[in-house]
Amino acid sequence: MAASPDILLLDEPTNHLDVAAIEQLEQRMAAFNGACLVISHDRRFLERATTATLWLRQRKVLALDQGYAKFEEWAERIEAEDERTAARLVTHLKAEEHWLRRGVTARRSRNEGRRRKLEAMRSERRERTALTHAPKAALQAAKGADSSRLVIDAANLSITYGDRPIIANFSLRVMRGDRIGLVGPNGAGKTTLLELLLKKRDPDEGTVRLGGNLEIAYVDQARAILNTDDTIWDALTPLGGDQVMVRGAPKHVAAYAGEFLFTSAQLRQPVSALSGGERNRLALAVALAKPANLLVLDEPTNDLDMDTLDALEDMLATYDGTVLIVSHDRAFLDGVATQIVGPLGGGKWVETPGGWSDFEREHGSARAVQRRQQAGAAKPAAPAQPRKASKLSYKEERRAAELDALMPKLTAEISKLEATLAAPNFFAEAPDRFHQAANRLETARAEHAAAETEWLEIELRREALAAEE
Repeated sequence: MAASPDILLLDEPTNHLDVAAIEQLEQRMAAFNGACLVISHDRRFLERATTATLWLRQRKVLALDQGYAKFEEWAERIEAEDERTAARLVTHLKAEEHWLRRGVTARRSRNEGRRRKLEAMRSERRERTALTHAPKAALQAAKGADSSRLVIDAANLSITYGDRPIIANFSLRVMRGDRIGLVGPNGAGKTTLLELLLKKRDPDEGTVRLGGNLEIAYVDQARAILNTDDTIWDALTPLGGDQVMVRGAPKHVAAYAGEFLFTSAQLRQPVSALSGGERNRLALAVALAKPANLLVLDEPTNDLDMDTLDALEDMLATYDGTVLIVSHDRAFLDGVATQIVGPLGGGKWVETPGGWSDFEREHGSARAVQRRQQAGAAKPAAPAQPRKASKLSYKEERRAAELDALMPKLTAEISKLEATLAAPNFFAEAPDRFHQAANRLETARAEHAAAETEWLEIELRREALAAEE
């Protein structure tokens, strides 16, 4: 942002940002004068930050001249049309195959042409089927034995770092089946609270009681469950062999890895060579294979694609156990959380029934006060020196191109209107159309004059900048 670019290219910009930083990024993008191309799987961020959408689907890029908020409705229309096209193709294919089965009386060129057309239709159908049935992650959690009804009972927890209260007098009761989202700015103490709730750290004050028969599966943000020197095969079969125990039954490692979108050829690939999304999927695969009645997921949505996000949401929505989720993905939290726990500042934490939207609606004003206080306490930055422009901005260049295309069109329209109005009997035969044409001629002349003036101003600025260089 400091470089004042003409174009911003942002690849997963919200990964590891807290909600306050994401909201600030949304505001900066809204005020940004240049163009911005964003790759993101943060659905709420896309809804608020985008004005157009590109969808990479079945090896083609489809364009929507509206933001992501309209994506689902648009995608449903495209998929419905694809289904109708596929049905028409099947009907046509059946007719051509019927003709082929009747036999061809002679090898006339017309018949050979129909045969080639039939083969092309079969090829198209195979390709459509392959693209339509692309593999998707099939996430399932291996639930362990039922825990006791009360999973975690935390009473009056307090902990400080130096003079700073991180958590002050906070109580929380987690029941079997709860899906609790932990939110808050980076550094607010989410990991500390999680460690207190799991009894991995002792509080300064207060008590934590864990329910009986707990089996915990923990996927931390650093994916420490994985050893970077292992291969995918090693990670899924730490005791060796070619079987993974999944939900109490053995499954071949290749079949189980396939549920998380790993091919057989990838099984000998080292963990260190995996992308962020692949590493995240592998960590989920390792954790979800183990029987557990308490899932602890720290930033589980980072780097996941939309389909895998949907699969993860569906799995958590039907999971019979209890889930603790640390996340900054607002749409994900709205989709899976039954309660949200978050800080309001000064060590105060609150619990709100519902998802992120419910938490924001109830405590948004308090969070805004907290952000203003933090901003006021921060040392003010020195005012940035304005950068001297050395060329036209992206918007000016684009506007100049638009005016270059617009002025000839207006000139042609003016000439056509003048010729129409000059016809001898036009007014007598159609007075209403005459007046409409006359009014449009006046408007077109004004638009042409304004466009010409704006174009000249841009070109004068271009010349002045060139002279300064």
